[in-house]
Amino acid sequence: MTTEAMDLLRRGLEQLAIPWTQAAEDKLGLYCARLLEKNQVMNLTAITDPREVVKLHFLDSAALLPSKTLGGQKVIDVGTGAGFPGLVLRILDPTIRLTLLDSLGKRVEWLAELCRELDLPDVACIKGRAEEVSRQKDHREGYDVAVSRALAAMPVLSELCLPFVKAGGLFLAMKSNKTDEEIASAEDIIHTLGGERPFVMDYRLPETEIWHRVVTVYKARPTPQAYPRRWAKIKEAKI
Repeated sequence: MTTEAMDLLRRGLEQLAIPWTQAAEDKLGLYCARLLEKNQVMNLTAITDPREVVKLHFLDSAALLPSKTLGGQKVIDVGTGAGFPGLVLRILDPTIRLTLLDSLGKRVEWLAELCRELDLPDVACIKGRAEEVSRQKDHREGYDVAVSRALAAMPVLSELCLPFVKAGGLFLAMKSNKTDEEIASAEDIIHTLGGERPFVMDYRLPETEIWHRVVTVYKARPTPQAYPRRWAKIKEAKI
């Protein structure tokens, strides 16, 4: 990571009031370098400027930490892609017990290799489709928190993520701040899945004029066994 990008990272974390260590800073620097290297041969991100990686990936991911809901929790990042937001969260808060889930084997292999290089041996990297993995005994309602970032529309995303969350846990969806209709359209399926009405909080990305939001769903009841449905049925959800 360039000096300019590292300075941007420090300023952004300060603006978010997130404490960090030199070890975390070093890991994020290595993460950025490996992401941009691998991106030359694998489609991981459209962003290739280290400063933009910091702003649009690292600081955006880190914006979940001020809520204080993740520390010490068992967290699954559904559809993690290149590791966002989960891996950034785990680097900044080592108490998080993290599982990264993605359907693409090559991405999962890279993430596992990256976690070894970052000395994060306790991070589980799993290949699989969310609607299938959440039916497995070890994963169904086995997590305190499910997080996901820009994976799918809210009705679809809720059905992919809420079955992972135990009653009393949380589902955190990272979305654009122009998703009011999308969120409203998800309320019925969220209730069916055991969740309560979503709570929306908008935030500005540090060092930018970009506004994003976190949609928080509290899971009050277990998910019925009929859910999640098959993908062909899930994707019929209308916004």
